[in-house]
Amino acid sequence: MAKALYQRILHNEEQTALLATQLAQACSGGGVIYLQGGLGAGKTTFSRSLLQALGHQGNVKSPTYTLVEPYQLPGLDAYHFDLYRLHDPEELEFMGIRDYFATNNLCLVEWPERGAPLLPVPDLTLELETIDPSTRTARLTATTALGQQMLDAVNGN
Repeated sequence: MAKALYQRILHNEEQTALLATQLAQACSGGGVIYLQGGLGAGKTTFSRSLLQALGHQGNVKSPTYTLVEPYQLPGLDAYHFDLYRLHDPEELEFMGIRDYFATNNLCLVEWPERGAPLLPVPDLTLELETIDPSTRTARLTATTALGQQMLDAVNGN
């Protein structure tokens, strides 16, 4: 499948939450989403909004120190990874990384490049680039058929 790209300017946190809510509609069956961008780009904010749109009622904290936070959602298990503090991808083997990426699970992965080559190919990659303190450019790239369905949900198709 050829990669498909969609881009949107997010002027504030509410627009980030709206993008996450639109994407959530296509995530109920699981998938792998890579979240890329510098520190403070909004990756955790996006993840929080996505998980809440999927029905999570409690807090969504950054898994910076735990590496992964699990969420039991209605009809879906979700895992939010933050690999920023990962020193060696082999550490992922010790935590049973392959078990998290079961077919019907949703995996949100911040800093995925630190887990290469042990992570699966993402269905969708979201790259957030900071323009100014409140504005971001969001680039979504689909790399699988499921990723294309996710992209279509965001794009209104």
